Amino acid sequence: MWEVIPDGFVPMADLVVENLTKQFPTRSGPVEVLRGISFQMNRGQSLAVVGPSGSGKSTLLHILGTLEPPSAGRVILDGVEPAQLRPQELAAFRNQKIGFVFQDAYLLPQCTVLENVLMPTLAQGSAKPQVVERAKELLDRVGLSDRLGHRPGELSGGQRQRVALARALINRPLLLLADEPTGNLDRTTADQIADLLLHLHQQEQMILIVVTHSLRLARRLHQVRQLDQGLLKELTEV
Repeated sequence: MWEVIPDGFVPMADLVVENLTKQFPTRSGPVEVLRGISFQMNRGQSLAVVGPSGSGKSTLLHILGTLEPPSAGRVILDGVEPAQLRPQELAAFRNQKIGFVFQDAYLLPQCTVLENVLMPTLAQGSAKPQVVERAKELLDRVGLSDRLGHRPGELSGGQRQRVALARALINRPLLLLADEPTGNLDRTTADQIADLLLHLHQQEQMILIVVTHSLRLARRLHQVRQLDQGLLKELTEV
């Protein structure tokens, strides 16, 4: 399910990560945060990445999400290497193929719940009727069909995260990346959001990668790996 890729070999997987490294310059020389990470995943699979703060978890997620380039190595998603795309092509690829859920929901306060969910679709112009129906369906699936006209300030933290989940799925992404999706929530609400995230993953059959400090959440995914000294390793205790 989750395999190391030999050098120079690119299997036919939906997501291929090959010899990924990331360095950041400092006054005393480059600091290597990621050191030759390789794995592959297909639709319907899920991976939790755990590790201490500063270990590079969010950096890995940002590279997978095409928000920043690797120093070396490559990411191939749906047969495309995003780093080779022009900026406008890359933005369109990210919009269509990748969904993001962060610790903070990052909803637009002036927009309604429905408008926030539709926001990723506006890159193609005004939302078509079938897209609006998709947004309403997703909001119904996350339990917010009675909140379509509400604004984020009228919602609880858990409700805002539900809106963020619906927004991340509106374009039917192949890859869903979640960075501490339950980090700001109390335990009961965190469990509810985890239930919803995994239920939607099962329904939509995308690739799910979650960065989390919560072993309670990590245990529920298909695979758990620890980012340690720039490498993804087997977690000794889960």
